[in-house]
Amino acid sequence: MLEPEEFPEIDQPQVTNISHAEVGSVRAELVRMHQSDAETITAEEVELQNSAAGNIKATNITGHMVLMGAVSAEDISLSESGLGFAQAGKMSVSGYTGAVVAGSAEVHHGVAGFVAGREVHVSESRTGILLARTVHGDVNTVLDTRGALIAGLTGGLFAGLMLLLGRMLFRRN
Repeated sequence: MLEPEEFPEIDQPQVTNISHAEVGSVRAELVRMHQSDAETITAEEVELQNSAAGNIKATNITGHMVLMGAVSAEDISLSESGLGFAQAGKMSVSGYTGAVVAGSAEVHHGVAGFVAGREVHVSESRTGILLARTVHGDVNTVLDTRGALIAGLTGGLFAGLMLLLGRMLFRRN
């Protein structure tokens, strides 16, 4: 009979396949999810299909029709997906994205609220705010340099008028 000390110690499984399930936390070298959701995923490689995840830390992430909250990875590739925040070395996304901070970012057929990166490729997409050293493609931004200047001047003027009005109305004698 084997004693407990004789069993090999396994920290995490090498491959975890999850289908049609809800899980709290997953740790593995490779995680594959199909029509499932997870709160947190920590892995080297993550493959998602029709799934959702709250927080992912991985080296490589690929997904189709997924929803994710916060993602940190070296390489992210998503299609027809929704993403809250991503920090990546290289990222390619189509769908809806809240904020992206990446070395190289590609946004195709989607909408992104904030994109920051050294090199950004955009095709048939809209961005709210875009900060990049090099931009490739036709960019349609909601707030460009002229719009930011006008919004700042208008906001400052309005705030100044409200302060003056407040002082006049609530002046003490």
